[in-house]
Amino acid sequence: MVIPVAVLAVVFALIAVRQVGRVRLQIWQIMLFGAVAVLVTGQIAPIDALKSVNLDVILFLFGMFVVGQALEESGYIIRLSHRLFGRAGSSDHLILLVLLGMGVASAFLMNDTVAIVGTPVVLLLSRKHGISSKLLLLTLAFAVTIGSVMSPIGNPQNLLIAINGCIPNPFTTFLGLLAAPTVINLLLAYALLRLLYGNQFRRRLSDHSQEPIKDHGLALLSKVSVVLLVLLILAKIAVLFLWPLIDFRLTYIALISALPILALSPRRLDIIRKLDWYTLIFFAAMFILMESVWESGFFQSMIAGANLDITSIPAILVVSVLFSQLISNVPLVALYLPMLTHAGASTREMVALAAGSTIAGNLFILGAASNVIIIQNAEKRAGETLTFLEFARVGIPLTIVNTMIYWIFLALT
Repeated sequence: MVIPVAVLAVVFALIAVRQVGRVRLQIWQIMLFGAVAVLVTGQIAPIDALKSVNLDVILFLFGMFVVGQALEESGYIIRLSHRLFGRAGSSDHLILLVLLGMGVASAFLMNDTVAIVGTPVVLLLSRKHGISSKLLLLTLAFAVTIGSVMSPIGNPQNLLIAINGCIPNPFTTFLGLLAAPTVINLLLAYALLRLLYGNQFRRRLSDHSQEPIKDHGLALLSKVSVVLLVLLILAKIAVLFLWPLIDFRLTYIALISALPILALSPRRLDIIRKLDWYTLIFFAAMFILMESVWESGFFQSMIAGANLDITSIPAILVVSVLFSQLISNVPLVALYLPMLTHAGASTREMVALAAGSTIAGNLFILGAASNVIIIQNAEKRAGETLTFLEFARVGIPLTIVNTMIYWIFLALT
């Protein structure tokens, strides 16, 4: 029971410092070390390690990475960026647009999708307007986490709750209970970023020139892929409403969206070669380490021995925020959801689990997969990064405030 938890603690510590002597460590290397450690020490059998790797997530990320890479290689991402943010007259306006625009997009396109496509966009905006890349990366990370709270397809744990939590009309229920506090939390994120990065605000933006497309053929295929992505997600929403038992996976959406590029682009091999393979390694390693921690039963026994009223909204929010840092939010929901179901939890309590397990992503880097995608993407593409402390400096107070807002709306309104 002790070894997997000890390995997890070492992984957290290494991600916090990212340095051993003169060696600078990447997040994927640290997580891979954790997976190898539990395998070598016999804490998880090799066959169980293979089974623990969620191929749906890996294939979803692969498909979205293909689309994101094609958007960047073709230059079409620049065209999209200009259309979305070209009218911003100041850095204040731009950051607010990123927060609200990416936040709303993540609710319907899924947070990881927006994290993949949004990272090169904010790096371009940083370079073009001379705004701190750290500020814009934080803005994107908080936008996709907070925005994804209010939709049953905003992230994997919400989808799990919507399907297995006996929630009637998931879209209207999630939006009805969570849309207002989510918008408030996005605005509070803007206020906190402005407080902590005040020197980056109140700047006039003058460079709104539109750079030319670099590869028109690839840009056309990228556009087809984006249209396919939007249409397939709309189809998924319709399926969730009309035929909730049909298994229309997000993996299918990502792979079908990537198909025009993989099948028709003469640059397909170059695009595949340039994909962010290290992030895929990170997720495979994370699944193995988290499965080992899960099998130890350490955190399950902690929850069981805490004598909490597991159906109270404050307890749900606090437990899901804190334990999502340790075993990740999807395993946490997989553990907590049956407990709530057996206890006869109400719809509000189920939705509280979705809010808490999602907003946990704002606390620390490992609280959400989208954070890791953004940081690894930024390091690969531009050599830019966010340290554990830089993220936590904003994330800790923001998560406290976010959690209080959701508690007020879910418990007291």
